[in-house]
Amino acid sequence: QVRLVESGGGLVQTGGSLRLTCIASGIVFRLNTVAWYRQAPGKQRELVAGFTRSGTPTYPDSVRGRFTIFRDHIENTVYLEMNKLKPDDTAVYYCSYRAGLTVESPIYWGQGTQVTVSS
Repeated sequence: QVRLVESGGGLVQTGGSLRLTCIASGIVFRLNTVAWYRQAPGKQRELVAGFTRSGTPTYPDSVRGRFTIFRDHIENTVYLEMNKLKPDDTAVYYCSYRAGLTVESPIYWGQGTQVTVSS
């Protein structure tokens, strides 16, 4: 059974930092298709960090320079370091992994971890 388990969310003040962790079981992050998404109330889920096929981290403009995604291949874990947090970063953060390189490939999601940034 594949499981992705996120942790590390919480309440933080504006300008603070958090590190999210995603640990996988039942599957190995062999590909660079692991990513972090977030979903704020009333908004669509959006990508906040991922990797290109060559393994280069990629970010949207909204978080570039503040968020860092990195992996521990041995521990089969992916992290999201978040700095200079803003109230707009408040959301449930999800780890995902697409187990293949086609659109038909299965995508696995964690249960999410809440991040709340107070002003």
